[in-house]
Amino acid sequence: MGYLDHIRACNNADLGRFRPFLVAGRRVGWLKEAFAARLLAWPDVFSVDAKGVALVPSHDEFVSRSAALGIPLQTLADAGEIDGWRGELYPIMANWGDPPLLQMERAACPHFGVRAWGVHMNGFVRRPDGLHLWVAYRAKDKPTYPGMLDNTVAGGQPIGITPRDNLIKESAEEAGIPKTLSGQAVSVGVISYCHQTAAGVKPDQMFCYDLEIPDDFTPVNQDGEIEHFELWPLNEVAARVRNSFDFKFNCNLAIIDFLVRHGYITPENEPDYVAIVLGLRRAN
Repeated sequence: MGYLDHIRACNNADLGRFRPFLVAGRRVGWLKEAFAARLLAWPDVFSVDAKGVALVPSHDEFVSRSAALGIPLQTLADAGEIDGWRGELYPIMANWGDPPLLQMERAACPHFGVRAWGVHMNGFVRRPDGLHLWVAYRAKDKPTYPGMLDNTVAGGQPIGITPRDNLIKESAEEAGIPKTLSGQAVSVGVISYCHQTAAGVKPDQMFCYDLEIPDDFTPVNQDGEIEHFELWPLNEVAARVRNSFDFKFNCNLAIIDFLVRHGYITPENEPDYVAIVLGLRRAN
């Protein structure tokens, strides 16, 4: 296998099998046929037809739209049809920077195929023998991707906070990195993909950051979501990504992007270089 396999795995969605989800006349998501049919139970909230699913016109403001979803989402969660309820609200909008059309429970987002955002940071140490990356081991009792490898810091992007402030918060919670250090993280771009899961579709985007970490600092988890951290030479990280699926699926993309930007993957040593670089930023 190779790096390109991770990009293909993250972009495995066949949107032809899904119905559009519309809010205020704008497509903001995609729904499975079976899930769309399930929403027929709430005709006062959803208009369902062969063309797609839309919030009914009476729900025409952020507050009313968000409130209208409350009962259906809670009912579906109570019935076990939406797993992993987080109590964390995500902004729903077609593009980052748009005014949010509504807010939705994080666990429901894949079911509606709405775009979610997140922050991913590669924390690296510069040593005489080259760059090293701090690799996180996800806790074995995490509800999603337990026990897998992860970026130094990563987290979903809730409503009402900027990506940088979110990164600073996640850095403190996940790795015990103080704001004086995490505030130095460098914004290095956005990665996008469209991933199909058992729940639905994730047409997501990740805000990526690099943080140079002093050699005498060791990340320590604070919230129980990370088991421990290990510092790996960059070539070992690259080999694990290239030869396995041990990292959480989208974390591979953040590492591949790091390898490209830091000159580890080049046109000279990687035949799929162009496909890799272009594939990290799929237009969904």
